[in-house]
Amino acid sequence: MFRYILLLLFCSYTLYGACQSRKERKQLFNSTANYEIQMLGVGQDGTKVFKIWAFGKKPDEAIMHAKQLAVRACLFRGLPGSAETNATPAICEADAETAYANYFDTFFTVGGAYLNYVNITTDGIPAGQDRLKVKGGYKIGLKVQILYDNLRKAMEKEGIAKRLDSIF
Repeated sequence: MFRYILLLLFCSYTLYGACQSRKERKQLFNSTANYEIQMLGVGQDGTKVFKIWAFGKKPDEAIMHAKQLAVRACLFRGLPGSAETNATPAICEADAETAYANYFDTFFTVGGAYLNYVNITTDGIPAGQDRLKVKGGYKIGLKVQILYDNLRKAMEKEGIAKRLDSIF
């Protein structure tokens, strides 16, 4: 009898662990921090050009998600350096997303103001290595150009980012 109880406890713990890992994977898949960036260079004055990888159930959804994540990367994470460019620090402080949650909820809505700072450098749905079918959807690599200086000025105007001249 004791063996059956132990077996039942073991099986329920194993099933609970499997459900948790699926739930955690789904949260990671849909996370706003789940993206990769590859710097391509510096665009015209005040812009940054890079490729961002994002996930979505459909290619169109992944493209929209990539646009949003490209702006998020500039605001909250910063951009990595490459052979041609130096690393670019994040525009906002680390806690700005939570401190100004209402503003950013509106800013990042579908069709929101974040799109004013995104210039796509690839048209249409990517193909080949930039469009990968993965379990649960697609992983899309999108080349984007972000109007970085304009985005910084907008955040400074809203009082979310510190002005560069205030540092000195």
